[in-house]
Amino acid sequence: MKKNKIVDIAMRWLFTVCGFLSIIFVIVITAFLVSSGVPAIGEIGIREFLFGTTWASTAKNPEYGILPFILSSVYGTFGAILIGVPFGVLCAVFLAKSSSRKASSVFSSVIELMSGIPSVVYGLVGMIVIVPNVRELFGLPDGANLFSAIIVLAIMILPSVISISQTAIQAVPHEYEEASLALGATKIETIFKVTLPAAKSGILASIVLGIGRALGEAMAVMMVAGNVANMPSLFKSVRFLTTAVASEMSYSSGLQRQALFSIALVLFIFILLINIILNYVVKRERK
Repeated sequence: MKKNKIVDIAMRWLFTVCGFLSIIFVIVITAFLVSSGVPAIGEIGIREFLFGTTWASTAKNPEYGILPFILSSVYGTFGAILIGVPFGVLCAVFLAKSSSRKASSVFSSVIELMSGIPSVVYGLVGMIVIVPNVRELFGLPDGANLFSAIIVLAIMILPSVISISQTAIQAVPHEYEEASLALGATKIETIFKVTLPAAKSGILASIVLGIGRALGEAMAVMMVAGNVANMPSLFKSVRFLTTAVASEMSYSSGLQRQALFSIALVLFIFILLINIILNYVVKRERK
């Protein structure tokens, strides 16, 4: 009994330390980004930096407008969510309610495998398969564009959306569905009018993770989006916030390097605000 109490106290302290370390890491990262990024924004001007439409960091007269990066990230993430979430939720419904136990186990293993595939592999497959097909399908000179990036991001967020949505659907009490069926509703009506609304908080949580994955992706997007600092259009080459930092950081210096840290700060704030808003919505739905 005494040994169990000692173990319990030790584990409690371990969890407490880990929790405080997580908070400290977030504070350190935030402080580093603020101290590294704010000076460049002050020198460039916040209006020119956030709303400028031209990025020419290596020109004789450099310009540091990141509006094309912001809009490309927003459009790319929104497009990926628009495609990936409905498909992922329907897959989760199939696995949780329609498939056999053996088929569900096989598909779940495949989904877990997808979540462990490195992003560079997704980018390589997108570059070899999706980009040429987009080019031929729409008769474009180059298939590396925003549309290709949206398709790749939609595929990349599927594992998170499917697995979390499936868990949320399976957690809905069977009594809800039995009551609906007893009142004369069909199985499909029960799923879409009872089960999915009851699992809404878990599905929203999967969307939060999907948005974080799509916004934070760099390597795969760099390989399929063209990596050109254009104002976003569906079939034009674009550059995201993440790819802007990744593509220039290795050779940057001076104000250019500081501006890249400023982009990282904008991305950090962007993701933070989205997570706060969506977490608030999730908690409200749970209540």
